[in-house]
Amino acid sequence: MWRVLVSGAVLFPGLFLAFRKVLPAVFKRWTEADVVLVSERLVSSIHAIMATTAGIVVVSSCRGNVITDRHWLATSFVIWYGVPYMSYDIFAMYLSHYYRFRVKGHEDYKGHSLRTVNSFVRKEFLLVLHHIALLTILLPITLFFRKDQGDYFIGCLFLTELSTPFVSLGKILIQLGMQDCWLHKVNGGMVLLSFFLCRIVLFPYMYWVYGAHYGIPVYSVPFHIPLSANLGNLCILAPQVYWFVLLCRKGYRLYKRQCSAKSQDSPLSPTEPLSKAE
Repeated sequence: MWRVLVSGAVLFPGLFLAFRKVLPAVFKRWTEADVVLVSERLVSSIHAIMATTAGIVVVSSCRGNVITDRHWLATSFVIWYGVPYMSYDIFAMYLSHYYRFRVKGHEDYKGHSLRTVNSFVRKEFLLVLHHIALLTILLPITLFFRKDQGDYFIGCLFLTELSTPFVSLGKILIQLGMQDCWLHKVNGGMVLLSFFLCRIVLFPYMYWVYGAHYGIPVYSVPFHIPLSANLGNLCILAPQVYWFVLLCRKGYRLYKRQCSAKSQDSPLSPTEPLSKAE
């Protein structure tokens, strides 16, 4: 067990270090902050692809009986790769935060200190809380409180990672200066669609599946399952709704900015008289 756990603990930091070595050789003008950000995003995408694949395997294998059907990945993936990744990612996010502010010349970021750690936690509080919640809620439920039931729903939770590669690709395209290309626009649509379906709609869907299994209406499901399960789902869902609202606002601002740029580039402004334009 420890050998497998270490494999997950070595894989993600190892990939992160490898990307930090390779990227500066390819993109020579990038700062350390750029390299760390893209390295973190690439590793996040790799983990997300692994988690999504595991989720598809578990869900497709356990759809006969969503309560009692088992698949070894439901537990093993959390232990082998989920826990090491969440622990690693907190540190990687801190490094990205640290180098971003160091490049900007902030006095407090000349070296690592409790002040820089505290600044990171305050600025990225929801992300840190989300990771800690997964470590303290999903892990104990997966290992101790499920009574070997509900692998299907654990697989569904793995599917929440489907949106991560699209989010990461968007940030990488911005880093490459490609935010105005068609790929970035298409990717933005995929971010919103995948985030909405896999991080928000997925939760009422799981309640509906549970209710269909026991023949009860979906609104009765919260009263049919343990309070801890409802609280756990709420703790995971609440920040997703908040982040989705932020994504929608960002997308709307980008759309307005592009419309404004097009109107300025137009040879004839809609508010400009024809005679003046001629």
